[in-house]
Amino acid sequence: MTKTIFSKDPANKRMLIQRAFSAPLEQVWKAWTDSALLDQWWAPKPWKAVTKSMEFKEGGVWLYYMQGPEGEQSWAKATYKNIIPLKSFEAVDAFCDEQGVDSAEFPSMQWKTAFKTSEKGTFVEIEITFSSPEDMEKIIELGFQEGFAAAHDNLDELLAN
Repeated sequence: MTKTIFSKDPANKRMLIQRAFSAPLEQVWKAWTDSALLDQWWAPKPWKAVTKSMEFKEGGVWLYYMQGPEGEQSWAKATYKNIIPLKSFEAVDAFCDEQGVDSAEFPSMQWKTAFKTSEKGTFVEIEITFSSPEDMEKIIELGFQEGFAAAHDNLDELLAN
């Protein structure tokens, strides 16, 4: 599997995302948990991710924005809940302002990201849970699937170097 696979489950208000990466588990884990590396792949081109602050620990927050080609900024944050090193982490992901205050305009999402060694490298599985099927559709309509798949392609490039 070299492409990102999305499976939607509206009845259970969740989406499952799977992707295999041709790199060792430790390297893939670091790319998901180190802001200097996240900034290099998280945003789909021509956008770029810029971290304002990050504390990868339970209760810690990654506050960042995606900057578009015209200089526009879309702020977001991940608040880390449960971290099992080299296995998984959970976070609440939300759109926000540059101070980290949640946006009422967009829904927040519960992410569980799991990492497993595979025969060709590392398999990553993300389960995103929403408050309602409508919230899931709203995020999809923003171009989430295309953008996240493109970001995974960026990660492939980063891991190859």
